[in-house]
Amino acid sequence: MPRSSGSTRRWEIDALRGLMLVLMTFTHLPTRLSSPMGQPFGYVSAAEGFVLLSAYVTGMVYSRLAQKQGIAAMRKAFLRRAAKVYFCQAASLLVLFTVIAAVGMKVDHAPVREIISFYLREPITALLSGLALVYEPPLLDILPMYVVFMLVSPLVLGFALRSGWGRVIGASLLLWVLAQFDFGRWLHGQMVVFTGLPVSYVQTGPFVTFAWQFLWVLGLWMGSHTSDKAAGTWLFPGWAVVVAAVYAAACLVWRHWFGQIPFAPGFWANDAFDKWHLAPFRLINLFALMVLAMHFADWLRRHAPRSRILETMGSASLTVFCTHLLMVFLVLAWWGDSAQARPVWGDIALLAAVFAGLYGVAAIVAWLENSPARWVPAHERHPDSGDTAPELPPPLEGALLTERLQLAPGVAQPTRQRRWLRS
Repeated sequence: MPRSSGSTRRWEIDALRGLMLVLMTFTHLPTRLSSPMGQPFGYVSAAEGFVLLSAYVTGMVYSRLAQKQGIAAMRKAFLRRAAKVYFCQAASLLVLFTVIAAVGMKVDHAPVREIISFYLREPITALLSGLALVYEPPLLDILPMYVVFMLVSPLVLGFALRSGWGRVIGASLLLWVLAQFDFGRWLHGQMVVFTGLPVSYVQTGPFVTFAWQFLWVLGLWMGSHTSDKAAGTWLFPGWAVVVAAVYAAACLVWRHWFGQIPFAPGFWANDAFDKWHLAPFRLINLFALMVLAMHFADWLRRHAPRSRILETMGSASLTVFCTHLLMVFLVLAWWGDSAQARPVWGDIALLAAVFAGLYGVAAIVAWLENSPARWVPAHERHPDSGDTAPELPPPLEGALLTERLQLAPGVAQPTRQRRWLRS
């Protein structure tokens, strides 16, 4: 989709997030490609990339907002974004409990029964706890984590901008270490004892929030560093690049030679690559890929071909993600979870239809956001677009209103420009 000439959108971030959405769709749809396309770059999935990129953009955009308009404005923007993500989660949950459940019960496929098993046993408890972000059915277990991160991020980012990132990273790393010893399961048990929480730990979703918060905080720090004009560029010594390349290559070959589970089932070393706990060897694999991507970023930006399809999908990541969930649920309800449920040509037709639908949704969102009637104040634009708000088209330049904004102590007080359409 064409962009306005004044846009500061980072096309490479949009493309990467679009790629993560494509990999998620391949993995979640039950086709012959779901296994080969799962974790294609080693023992790292699309979820890690998606969370890290989202946190990076969030840190970049919201730290700029805090520097220009103050901590209070940043906090309000975070709350608006959290509310939007929560609405998407609640809507997806209601669709699962109504439309998808009806189709699944009519066709009578086991996967849908398993996905909503808790809801079928205790519908009221499941609905209320789901809306409270406690009960998380399969595939609806990542947006609740995003809502929590969005609610906590103003405190984290505000403290870091005032006092530095050292203690923030240290506390986040400590929580990650505790998560490796199932601190979350212990905390859930204490909640059950003291509150009588009727939702079991298994029903709270596989993602261990105390582990994945480290990835989110890391992305916030990197994005905030990028927004600081006085900060230097990311540079890695040659030995670090070599070590990262060797480790990434070893994991890549091992994954495609032995499969997505690195060792025989039950072998203790599998825990070191566990996805849900973001286990150590998995985190190192991610760091190795990050070092390589950042080291060769300029070369890739100059020589890698741009994919407008991926950029468009990545620019509407939240909408595309929710749409992909709906499509996956419908496929599971109608065909089940067997990768052999259709002939090869059927898989090809299904994938083509799904990706065409996802791109169509992304194109509509991009068209609406670029439509002159949709221009909104810069501070009200959400960060998932990967930019800091495009400049106004020439016809709207005369409609600027300027007002002073009381900023946080120690922050310069520039004027805030609010963009309004003339009636």
